[in-house]
Amino acid sequence: MFNFEHRFEILTTQASWVLASRGASAVGAPATETRADPLRLAETVQGRVAIVTGGATGLGRATAIEFAQRGTAVAINYVDLPERDVAAQALLTETAIRALGVPVYCARCDVRNHAEVDKFVTAVRERLGGVHYLVNNAGVTHDGALWRLEPEAWQEVLDVNLTGAFNCIQAVAQPMRAQRYGKIVNVASHQAFRPGFGIANYSASKAGLIGLTKSAAVDLGPSNVNVNAVAPGFVKTDLLTKLPREVLERAEHESLLGRVAEPEDVARVIVFLCSEAARHITGQVIVVDGGLTLAS
Repeated sequence: MFNFEHRFEILTTQASWVLASRGASAVGAPATETRADPLRLAETVQGRVAIVTGGATGLGRATAIEFAQRGTAVAINYVDLPERDVAAQALLTETAIRALGVPVYCARCDVRNHAEVDKFVTAVRERLGGVHYLVNNAGVTHDGALWRLEPEAWQEVLDVNLTGAFNCIQAVAQPMRAQRYGKIVNVASHQAFRPGFGIANYSASKAGLIGLTKSAAVDLGPSNVNVNAVAPGFVKTDLLTKLPREVLERAEHESLLGRVAEPEDVARVIVFLCSEAARHITGQVIVVDGGLTLAS
């Protein structure tokens, strides 16, 4: 009969469990026999460099600030949008990050444009000294009933939300593979699993992003690059607060926790996935929706 306790004793005496110590924080530094303090693993983002696309406002801004508060240098991009002074908002975010005492780089970059993304990533590496984390947060919506949805509206959402993420992943893949280290987090949505009316393009883009997450995890895993996604529910961004009050109330009612997420609720999960506390998690989708999907 199999003796589990005896076998466990053999495994624990023979196995060599090794984690890189915080002292060996440089990329490519050898692992040591010193175990990392589990209470400090979340601090291992300190001294690294994170790119947060769409980091000027909303969830992107909250994520950039969360990284900066933990000592991570941050790069954010923005694009000009009709009726919104995004450049001014990006400047405010850049100033807030700089006030936290970490290096920051902010520039205009359209993630739909492969050449612009390559140029942006090259500039980040030159100015901030590398790239260790990528958060694909940039996204747009153009809602409309399926039978009335203009082809241009369909294509723009796919181009930004899905192709834009692909362009950014491809741009960081080479340096991350070369240094054998990297963390990529894609911002999907609970609406990839629970689509509502009139968002066929958005739901399809986020479902595709989840597929891209899993495929990238397979391709980049052998190079020690983790690729995961978060799927937020409703988040209290400027976009949500501009919706009718009854929409927000319905979102709160449908959540098992009876509330809508603050941007920081999602941002902290993103930072966690980039920390060494999540070193063995890849190809996964973390749903951060307060139980909204479960309740549906």
